[in-house]
Amino acid sequence: MTATQPAPSTIEELRARGRVRGRLAFFGPAIVAAIAYVDPGNFATNFSAGAEFGYLLLWVIVAANLLAMLIQTLSAKLGLATGRNLPEMCRERFPRPVTRVMWVQAELVAIATDLAEVIGGAIALHLLFGIPLLTGGVITGIVAFALLGLQGRGYRPFELAIAGLFGVILLGFLSTVLRIGVDPSAAAAGLVPRFEGTDSLLLATGILGATVMPHVIYLHSALTNTRIPSTTVSERRFLLRYQQIDVLIGMGLAGLVNASMLVISAALFFGTGVPDTDTLEGVYAGLARVLDQPAAFAFALALLASGFASSGVGTYAGQVVMQGFIRRRIPLLLRRLLTLAPALVVLGIGVDPTQALVLSQVVLSFGIPFALVPLVLLTRNREIMAELVNRRLTTAVAGLAAAVIILLNGFLIWRTIAGV
Repeated sequence: MTATQPAPSTIEELRARGRVRGRLAFFGPAIVAAIAYVDPGNFATNFSAGAEFGYLLLWVIVAANLLAMLIQTLSAKLGLATGRNLPEMCRERFPRPVTRVMWVQAELVAIATDLAEVIGGAIALHLLFGIPLLTGGVITGIVAFALLGLQGRGYRPFELAIAGLFGVILLGFLSTVLRIGVDPSAAAAGLVPRFEGTDSLLLATGILGATVMPHVIYLHSALTNTRIPSTTVSERRFLLRYQQIDVLIGMGLAGLVNASMLVISAALFFGTGVPDTDTLEGVYAGLARVLDQPAAFAFALALLASGFASSGVGTYAGQVVMQGFIRRRIPLLLRRLLTLAPALVVLGIGVDPTQALVLSQVVLSFGIPFALVPLVLLTRNREIMAELVNRRLTTAVAGLAAAVIILLNGFLIWRTIAGV
């Protein structure tokens, strides 16, 4: 909290506002985190998966979303229990060489994150208004910086702005799903775990990287650690209950959006011969051809809202990572420029933007263990978490999830190198 921000409200003050208004004030961090789960990288991987494999990888989205609920709950709980965020706790508990390596990989993840977000916003501006991609990338960076400026007024204006953009994304896809014919039996078959070759495994890893975002694992603990002060065990448990509900709603809506993307693509493009549906521009054109221009407009508008909101959230997460791991802060404008530069280079030299988006999500999936493993180790420690320590089952499930992610990434490398 900066000097310009108002002091956070106490639990008693929020309760005094009334049953509805007071309870709503406890919600918000998970919606901010959920934006990272529906960023432009999700658009690229989910639509590519649906167009190429139909409903085959729907189970990956469901599994990744359930995993996201668990991870974000652990991150929120760490912030509530310790009053510090995950990078700060890593710096305190792990050797300095380890935390330096963690910081470097986290910054690389931030660059990959910004790549997806800025490219997505640039593509949306080009589709909607014909703005050149490079100019659109600059505009996306400026809007993200403006969103972060809302934090000077406290956490609520920023959360409300992000929630509004999230609403645009949600309505855009739900309106399209209601207009298409979904094959229930094919969708149900897509919930059975399986792959069909290396390409499907690559896209599955991309979906996982796009859904479970490393930078937002770090961020969620920072969104809850000082948001509403708590001084007693009962108050911390009270806040944890509301954070669990917050996560359930936020991650549930994010999962609904991601599933809608794949379902739309599978229903409209899989096996139909519609060209270029492996690119966002092709998806836009395909929606206009198969349905109508309003459907294409809803897609582009949702992509624009995603690019703007996720870029702001990503820059915020980058600040948390740097300050937490190495106790350094750089001016926000400078950080925005540093993370924006690689995306602008990609746009400027003419690299296929959709392919860059998909590959960026694979990079993100390799960063997940660096955030998830420390989170599990810290939240299972009673000395750190006190009464909010993980149950043994929670630790076992989270540890198994981390192991599966690591094995999946290793298997992907082996299959890709072996060419089988």
